[in-house]
Amino acid sequence: MPIKTLNTKEAADFLGVKPNTLEVWRNKKKGPRYSKIGSRVLYDLNALEEYFYSRNVHTRDTAPQLRRRDER
Repeated sequence: MPIKTLNTKEAADFLGVKPNTLEVWRNKKKGPRYSKIGSRVLYDLNALEEYFYSRNVHTRDTAPQLRRRDER
């Protein structure tokens, strides 16, 4: 099965950020994993999804350890 890759603009659209944001993150060694082939920067779709889900923030309603006492 072929790997689905996205260029910087496509990856930025997927994450809801500007392409420049991804460029800044790359320079700061932050953000999602990417591959560099020659001058091309490619993001693996699975890596973008992992990055997205790793940024989940739990609320009292979604985090099991934070459930209200009256719900136990």
